[in-house]
Amino acid sequence: MRHINIFDTTLRDGEQSPGVNLNKLEKLEIAKQLERFGVDIMEAGFPASSQGDFEAVREIARTIKNSSVTGLARSVKGDIDAAWEALKEGAEPRLHLFLATSPIHMTYKLKKTPEEVLQTAVKTVAYAREKFPFVQWSAEDASRSDLDFLVKIIEKVIDAGASVINLPDTVGYTTPEDYGKMFRYIKENVPNIDKAVLSAHCHDDLGMAVANSIAAVQNGASQIEGTINGIGERAGNASLEEIAVAFTIRKDHYPFTSSLVLKEIKRTSDLVSKLTGMAVPPNKAVVGRNAFAHESGIHQDGVLKHASTYEIISPDLVGIQSNSLVLGKHSGKHAFKDKINKLGYELSEEKLLDAFTAFKQLTDQKKEVTDEDLFTVLTDIQTDLSDVPKYSLNAFQVHYGSANLPTATVSLTSPDGRKLETACTGNGSVEALYNTIDSLIEEEVHLSDFNLSSVGKGTDALAEVNVQMVVNGLPVAGRGSAQDVLEASAKAFINAVNRVFTAAVPKMQTKIQMS
Repeated sequence: MRHINIFDTTLRDGEQSPGVNLNKLEKLEIAKQLERFGVDIMEAGFPASSQGDFEAVREIARTIKNSSVTGLARSVKGDIDAAWEALKEGAEPRLHLFLATSPIHMTYKLKKTPEEVLQTAVKTVAYAREKFPFVQWSAEDASRSDLDFLVKIIEKVIDAGASVINLPDTVGYTTPEDYGKMFRYIKENVPNIDKAVLSAHCHDDLGMAVANSIAAVQNGASQIEGTINGIGERAGNASLEEIAVAFTIRKDHYPFTSSLVLKEIKRTSDLVSKLTGMAVPPNKAVVGRNAFAHESGIHQDGVLKHASTYEIISPDLVGIQSNSLVLGKHSGKHAFKDKINKLGYELSEEKLLDAFTAFKQLTDQKKEVTDEDLFTVLTDIQTDLSDVPKYSLNAFQVHYGSANLPTATVSLTSPDGRKLETACTGNGSVEALYNTIDSLIEEEVHLSDFNLSSVGKGTDALAEVNVQMVVNGLPVAGRGSAQDVLEASAKAFINAVNRVFTAAVPKMQTKIQMS
């Protein structure tokens, strides 16, 4: 059994998904969960892209001890310096350096000759190695690069100090057969390849990211890069949870192991989905809500007689458990604290008090409070940047009837502390509410998507609303949860607007397309 390192890029490549803007606390919460999940390396961001991302990467590097934290850098001295300042306090500082190697990228994007690209790669790797104990070098668009040029440049960057060589399928174009052949060719023709680890990074434009990643491992790669839920640029990246479960379920065919803790899959998936606002498709492998659902009568009969008739994956393997009553209205603070510790949350005394207050309010409204309910409440409290000036909802009221024009009255507090209040109408209750909030805020807002779902089951389930918006030209996602649908809607709208004040990574005008 060969061990495969898992490189997670949810916080960098995944965060480049349109509309995803995580604040520092949200990124830190995901990083802590990735550490519990057992990833070997996590790419916390791109430090040179913004001050917000620099601070988030630095905080993650300071906090995470059991995973190596890395940051992305272009092949320029300024990016390398910024990454070092952000990562130098980490337990195992590591740099991810990239440069395009395909003819189309070198000609039209870099406007450099192959020789100039080679010289830049060697020079920047050598400079990075003066600071970082581990340097990963990526050949952007490797799957469309000339193989002999790859052999030449890889040999030189390894000599310059690179200890990991990443060969990404940047545009999701390759096939398992061709991607595997590329890795085998590099293994057989780079004379010093034994001094470096080969890494695979695949995009899912043709739906083959997971298959391509496994093909790379079968042909010599010892590291796989991907994201939770497969999120990322365009059609996304290889889904790490799918790869991990495939290695486990088909170990007869895939003699590979990883350090991932499979029971943390569901919690990790849920956290990333909630904080990014990117819902997991119901039919998604491993973590979709239909992954273990059986509607066919024949299937149901078989599963009831023996689960293995139609279930090749046990729900318990990936941490899926049925909701149960966990705490009630008479539960005390000690029992509550013990429960949230078991759920993996580490709250300050102030946030613990806020969470307990929110929990007590919830028990007044719900007969049963489940782990899923607590997860929603705790995540909202843990990732709230309370010290950042932003809009806050004081009160609202909506008048609606089938024969009346819906009217909403809203009271807000502005980021500078002013009390704002007005009323507006709309064609529906949510539109009236949103029109009213929009009229109170100074930011230019465009709502592009609105999604409503329930947390758990039953008529008393929490409502969760996710919105996609453009605020002052910045694509953002907002979320809100409450017992009432309209309150959840208002919270989601305000949460999205507040992203312009709290986002850790304002989107760059030029996105990092590489890996």
